[in-house]
Amino acid sequence: MRMMGASERVLGEMFASNLRFGYGPVFEDQPVETIYPEESPEAKITMSCRARANPPATYQWRLNSRSIDLDGDNHYTQVGGDLVISNPIKNKHVGNYSCVATNDYGTVVSREAGVRFGYLDFFSSEEREAVHVKEGQGAVLLCAPPPHYPHELSFRWILNEFPIFITLDKRRFVSQTTGNLYISKVDFRMCLRLDCNATLSFHPTILFFFFTHPIWSKVVCFYFLFLHQPGPIRKYPADIKVKFPDTYALVGQNVTMECFALGNPIPQIRWKKMNGELPSNHDVSMAGAHLHLYNVQYEDEGTYECEALNSKGKDWHRARVSVEAFPEWTESINSTEKDISSDYTMSCVASGKPKPHVQWLKNSYAVRELSHTLFTLALTFKDSGMYQCIAENRHGVIYANAELRVIACAPTFEHNPVKWRILGAKNGRVVIECKPKAAPKPSFSWSKGTELLFNSTRVLIWEDGSLEILNVTEADEGRYTCFAENNRGKANSTGSLSITGKLQTHNARTHARAHTHTHTHEPCTMAVGSTWDIIACICFVRFPNYKHVHGELLIKNTQLKHSGRYTCTAQTPVDNVTASANLVVRGPPGSPGGVRVEEIRDKSVRLIWSRGTDNHSPISKYTIQCRDSFSQEDWRDATTSPPDVEGNAESATVVDLFPWTEYEFRVIATNTLGTGDPSSPSPKVTTLEAVPVVAPSDIGGGGGTSRELTITWTPVQPQYYYGRNFGYIIAFKPRDGYEWRKVTVADPGAKHYVHKDPSILASTEFEVKVKAFNSKGEGPYSLMAVIYSAQDVPSKAPTSVGARALSATEAIVWWLPVTQHTVRYWRKAEDSETSSQRVVVSSRENQTRLDNMRPDSHYLIEVKAYNAAGYGPPSQHLQIYTKKAPPSRPPKIISKKLKGTSVNIAWEHVEPLANESTIDGYKVGTAVVPTCYKDSTNIPVPKKNKVSCPKPPCRTHPAHHEVLQGPGHGPR
Repeated sequence: MRMMGASERVLGEMFASNLRFGYGPVFEDQPVETIYPEESPEAKITMSCRARANPPATYQWRLNSRSIDLDGDNHYTQVGGDLVISNPIKNKHVGNYSCVATNDYGTVVSREAGVRFGYLDFFSSEEREAVHVKEGQGAVLLCAPPPHYPHELSFRWILNEFPIFITLDKRRFVSQTTGNLYISKVDFRMCLRLDCNATLSFHPTILFFFFTHPIWSKVVCFYFLFLHQPGPIRKYPADIKVKFPDTYALVGQNVTMECFALGNPIPQIRWKKMNGELPSNHDVSMAGAHLHLYNVQYEDEGTYECEALNSKGKDWHRARVSVEAFPEWTESINSTEKDISSDYTMSCVASGKPKPHVQWLKNSYAVRELSHTLFTLALTFKDSGMYQCIAENRHGVIYANAELRVIACAPTFEHNPVKWRILGAKNGRVVIECKPKAAPKPSFSWSKGTELLFNSTRVLIWEDGSLEILNVTEADEGRYTCFAENNRGKANSTGSLSITGKLQTHNARTHARAHTHTHTHEPCTMAVGSTWDIIACICFVRFPNYKHVHGELLIKNTQLKHSGRYTCTAQTPVDNVTASANLVVRGPPGSPGGVRVEEIRDKSVRLIWSRGTDNHSPISKYTIQCRDSFSQEDWRDATTSPPDVEGNAESATVVDLFPWTEYEFRVIATNTLGTGDPSSPSPKVTTLEAVPVVAPSDIGGGGGTSRELTITWTPVQPQYYYGRNFGYIIAFKPRDGYEWRKVTVADPGAKHYVHKDPSILASTEFEVKVKAFNSKGEGPYSLMAVIYSAQDVPSKAPTSVGARALSATEAIVWWLPVTQHTVRYWRKAEDSETSSQRVVVSSRENQTRLDNMRPDSHYLIEVKAYNAAGYGPPSQHLQIYTKKAPPSRPPKIISKKLKGTSVNIAWEHVEPLANESTIDGYKVGTAVVPTCYKDSTNIPVPKKNKVSCPKPPCRTHPAHHEVLQGPGHGPR
């Protein structure tokens, strides 16, 4: 054995003295990635670092692997273990920071965390030209976002100067990668100003930069050239303009792929995965333009295709999604103590894709070993310290920390002496443990009294120091001493061995049977052949169903889970004996296993399973249940062929399924004692495609604008699609025509179709029918419906139009009735014609009243006829003048005098204001006044008299008013 030098002894004594109390640094708080906004009002950055250690750790910080001189840069201050950067400077304080914690036992380095400056510059002020587009063409508007960090921006577009965000749908799309606005087909007729809006947000300190700058310095107009080139709008095939690139995704992350196409008609977007189905964790949004993969796994890797199609053609794009993974420990290191001169191996194994590179540190310095395993032979005190294993690939870094402590000490039994009294059973086996604290490992020897013991057929000294004696007798009783010695010293410890008799069993059953929900008894009797008392009888008394009384075990409400072998154990301090019995419980069958689907067809599948346990009663039948992706209800019984599945079967054919529908199945077994639990669901499968058999319903339509035929229907429910590429075929012809015209609509959710044809006459009777189709073929037509094409707009203006003001705020307008009409009116000088007020009048009326008009105003009035096709030409403008406003001040009452049945009232004359009408007369009225009479004498009851008024003597005088002509005043 190698002798230790003086320096190693000093180290050994230091470790031994601190063995109970000290430990190396363990991080509790480490720095995190920080993005500091350049415009932040808080002019400081705090990087956290705290470690648990005894004695307490000291801290040092590194920037890009170089130690930071706190005295040499007044921007840095250290508070505890935290580093505070005051008034940070971009070109000076950006970089990767790490914290180093040190105490007497070693040094550890925290993970690196970057400090970056976040910013979002202004858009370029360079003038951009207006964009000219014909109606029906597509358009792409470039956002050209300004320089920024971090790279994740979100984009929206604003319409005109009023802050209205453009609504995104199947016609309009904003790429969240480039910010560009894509319009598949332009179909509006106005001059628009469009602004790109970029938003930047980031963590861990959440800050929002919200800059909205017009990307043009003047109004951006779309000039629709079709206004200058009359003729039909051209149609264009689908053309994909937004193409998702090859993508790397991390396991567990979410991925969004973008795809958008221009074209007229507006293209439909469809997604698929080559050589397989789309993952179950996918979602499609933005009218098909976004494919989201959630919680990505390795099996989601592959090539994905985006297909855009319309009636003029289709386009497609493919790109690959590669799934990789952040490093993750599959085997790591733990803190440990090892004896001096022993060998030790540390191993760190990390998974990830690409395969992580492994690096080792000891007390913050790199170790040459580059593999995942670190070997150390013949440990010395210098090998003690803090070890770190670092695994890194291009996606990130992970750390594993552990403390290795090399110890050396003379043997001592202070904390674990040999047991003072050891009990043994006659003819049994005794083991006396000897486990002193010692490093390096000591050599062991034993003695009985003064006799030194050696290995024999009955006596064996184990490698760990324990003494084993076989077939013990009374002659083996006595005092036994264990001796331990190493190069640092020696020690011993003594215990006393006593021998007693063995236990025996009587009256124990070996087999029993029971049914579920019944009670059963198991007897067990023990005899002791010595003076020792039985100190333990262990018979499963820890559970509610079991009751143990005087060696008998009672099992209440027996369940299948209670089947098994029961063992009763009696124990004394030196011996134990057992007796066992098998209990069989009969009950309903267990759940079948291995349910899987084979021979998948369009309306049937073949189901295979493995028999479950019959629980000691033969299985009589099986029930098959299914659940599909469309139904909101739970499991339901499936139809099988044959209808009854016998108990000896392990397969069945499930029929009457929906084609192209995702199903899962389960199997339930039944015997004479009941029905068991269902099996685990089978893997989900999709039935094969088939030709549709359900036609759309509620065929109707009609109306719309001139020269149009509008056809409507109720869409087919998704469970009846029966296959991919589902759509509708609309057939229509004039009632007296012979040739059906057919149109295809590719949208399965479509509810209507509008056919435009300049040759269609107004209010023409058409016969219409609709059927469904998919990739397998066409289904049956619906019932035929009769509809009418749109009416023509009225061609003539209303005639005999007249108008007259009724008051300061009202007027009446009349005309000769023809069809429904709208009346517009506006003040000639003050209002614009576009802001006019409108009144809609039914075809049954030939006049209307205009309300809420301004007093003393000059109004222009026009009348238009309209129908479902639109508005006809307006009538000539009528001019009327509303009257001035009525007097705003009431007359002042001067006096009131009651004489018998009359009253005289006097008031002051009201002088109208300049903008008020002249006074034509006054209106005098009396209110309704209830009067109570005390009795039949008709004497009124004074208010101060508290006599209650009997019923029904209460009478009411009727209200009265009278209009007095002339502006004068006086009594009346």
